Amino acid sequence: MSKTPIHEDLNAVIRHHSERLAQQLHAQRESLFPPDASKQMRKFMSGEAAALLGVNDSYLRKLHLDGKGPSPELTPGNRRLYSAYDIQALRELLEKTARKPGDYLPGRREGDHMQIIGVMNFKGGSGKTTTSAHLAQRLALLGYRVLAIDLDPQASMTALHGVQPEFDLVDGGTLYDAIRYDDPEPLRSVIRPTYIPNLDLIPGNLELMEFEHDTPRALAQGNAGLFFFRVREALAQVDDDYDVVVIDCPPQLGFLTMSALSASTGVLVTIHPEMLDVMSMSQFLRMTADLMDVIAESGADMSHDWMRYVLTRYEPSDAPQNRIVAFLRTMYGETVLNAPMLKSTAISDAGLTKQTLYEVERSAFTRSTYDRAIESLNAVNDEIAALIQKTWGRE
Repeated sequence: MSKTPIHEDLNAVIRHHSERLAQQLHAQRESLFPPDASKQMRKFMSGEAAALLGVNDSYLRKLHLDGKGPSPELTPGNRRLYSAYDIQALRELLEKTARKPGDYLPGRREGDHMQIIGVMNFKGGSGKTTTSAHLAQRLALLGYRVLAIDLDPQASMTALHGVQPEFDLVDGGTLYDAIRYDDPEPLRSVIRPTYIPNLDLIPGNLELMEFEHDTPRALAQGNAGLFFFRVREALAQVDDDYDVVVIDCPPQLGFLTMSALSASTGVLVTIHPEMLDVMSMSQFLRMTADLMDVIAESGADMSHDWMRYVLTRYEPSDAPQNRIVAFLRTMYGETVLNAPMLKSTAISDAGLTKQTLYEVERSAFTRSTYDRAIESLNAVNDEIAALIQKTWGRE
């Protein structure tokens, strides 16, 4: 006796699964970050704080004993713990007596232009969001004023910073509000402070896809203007507020990505050193060049301060990966960052609780695993920070 098969509309099944997953993720967030479901940055050991400031731990101890700067939290073992806000306060204190300007506050000076870094690749799994989130946080911890923009409708960088799009952005609140064609909002209305000093966020969600739908319609009606300047023009509203903007671009070459590219002063392309990924990148680069030609023909200045490739999820013991890395370095030379981002279980495990590696405690991992991963991340991000300084005419 055969049973009559039950047919369900695919859209109904997908919507049901989406709603169940969103509810579970919301419940998980509230259990992880009670009582108000907001995240906080962890405290830093005195050695970590000293390294971020570029001073010796003994000097930091002397400042504490002399009553200068914020008082750190003392553990039962008499270890000193500094919050990210304590570190920022120490930066401001030390800058007053620095040998040269910018030793402790490395951001823009008069005449320096805001650095806008577009992080892009259109192949999933290239580490684009991981790269964007860790770069934004590291620069903020180093004393730069940073605005992170999640331009990816999947909103992974948004979730990493404690915002759940389905619940927290039901009435908008993304960059789309500031770049839409009808009645755009001021950019400041969609900027959110984060739990890290110096770091603000413009979150993303599915609403960003509206720009992809609106632009062809506006072009057909002749009222789109130079649509690819909309992100640049929106960012001009906050030019005095930030040193660096980090944009996590969508994983496809649409109107959002074209607009982000037009706004960027620096471009970071993530590469996972596997042959299929490199083949995919070949097509991606060709398509990007074609699109940029179209934009340039419309009168846009497409010159950039720099473009770099960053190797992600790199496994030094993997011989085929090493061959691809050597191939890329031979072909592209210094445009490939010297420091690769290593593949690490520490980074993926941190992601399970919607955290970056900078946010989790070292004690949550095997010490060698954590140290290896954090050293890799810092090397990549500090190399990019050096590029920013060089662009501003400082070595």
